[in-house]
Amino acid sequence: MGKAKDEMRAEYKRKDLGKGVRGKYFERYAKGTNLVLLNDKVAKAFPTTEAVNEALLGLLALTEQTARITSRPKRTPRKRSTA
Repeated sequence: MGKAKDEMRAEYKRKDLGKGVRGKYFERYAKGTNLVLLNDKVAKAFPTTEAVNEALLGLLALTEQTARITSRPKRTPRKRSTA
């Protein structure tokens, strides 16, 4: 196996990444918290953890409501005529 390159992709700029802090999210990770990288537009619209969670919980509630509204009742099969 060859030695891995120690280079970032061209689209990444070191200055955009900020100062790295070793173990910054270790406690959250150990507790089972999921870390998610948000799209820039999403991060601007939902700048805090609470805002993201509130929006996603609202979306879940909406999908549950619409699933109940749009679910079709089970029908009994029609009997075929014997004629």
